[in-house]
Amino acid sequence: MPEVTPIPLSRLTTLRTGGEPARMIDAPTTDELVAALRDVWASGDDWLVLGGGSNLFVGDEPFDGTVVRVLTQGIERLPSPLPGRARLRVQAGHDWDALVAYAVEAGLGGVEAMSGIPGTVGAAPVQNIGAYGQEIVQTLTEVELLDESTGEVSTVPAAELGLGFRTSVLKHHYGSAPARRAVILTVTLDLPEVGPGARRIAGDQLRTALRLGPDDEVTLAWVRERILETRRSKGMVLDADDPDTYSAGSFFQNAVVSASFARTLPDACPRWPVHPDLDPVLVIPLANFDGYVPPTSTVQSDVKVSAGWLIEHAGVRKGFKLPRSRAGLSTKHALALTNRGSATAAELAELARFIQGRVQSEFGLVLQPEPVLLNVEL
Repeated sequence: MPEVTPIPLSRLTTLRTGGEPARMIDAPTTDELVAALRDVWASGDDWLVLGGGSNLFVGDEPFDGTVVRVLTQGIERLPSPLPGRARLRVQAGHDWDALVAYAVEAGLGGVEAMSGIPGTVGAAPVQNIGAYGQEIVQTLTEVELLDESTGEVSTVPAAELGLGFRTSVLKHHYGSAPARRAVILTVTLDLPEVGPGARRIAGDQLRTALRLGPDDEVTLAWVRERILETRRSKGMVLDADDPDTYSAGSFFQNAVVSASFARTLPDACPRWPVHPDLDPVLVIPLANFDGYVPPTSTVQSDVKVSAGWLIEHAGVRKGFKLPRSRAGLSTKHALALTNRGSATAAELAELARFIQGRVQSEFGLVLQPEPVLLNVEL
């Protein structure tokens, strides 16, 4: 594959950090993407697949490897085997929010609450993106993958991706390698055909965010616009004129803890059960029933707690900066570390470590970074 003139990663990532890679390849088609990756893997070079650069924190030193830019585009509408639904097969390089806009315009639900999330479609399943109670795991059917170990393309059902809270078998977690080294080529979603009319909104988290009652009815377009307004107010929609958006979004994950640990946190800390606490159903065969019903046992679900609340109540407020640093918290959102003006990766990492230390000291919890880290340590 022909190489292009390398561009510093500080110009291709929303955190605006990162040195220049040794090599760079642009892949505007799936065939070119597959060929480029096979060539790079065969060479043994270090490599990085780059989409929108919105979930990446890159160190200051030059990257001695090859960056493959995923520039594929396109949405294909397919019939669904389920009544009242439609399938969309989307190229990995397609902009995620452009996909949401397409779905809403077509009257397809299931992704409208994820409006405004930056990045590409191929990156979405890697960390099971989500917002306001919607996650891609709820609508993802399958992906096309190119496996590094075999160089072969395969179609993989969503159930085999290990999708959990901001994770999958494909994600490079901080300090560990992914369980499956592969690159997504296309993503297939199965979405309900809602139509343009108003309807009741399912999900307490989304209704609360939109300030809707259980019986209020609104359109998909209305939901999308209100979500975009909410994200803009938090600096979470990319805007070249707003330094609060020079970030990787939420830098720290909302922590998932045991129910017993959650009880040690202040009652005011927002929290949500990770799994619904369903009433257990006990079935006793009639032939064996002797009049005694044994007590049922339930397993308490894990709890997701607000990292933003923990940060602010550990004394690190919105807009906080360390002395003489060009990195700071967003003035609008305590979870976003921002580049306030040519900050180095070292400055951002110093701020991240400070925040981790404050939260651990105050609440006994170590916050984990959400973006992928390359050539940088916390």
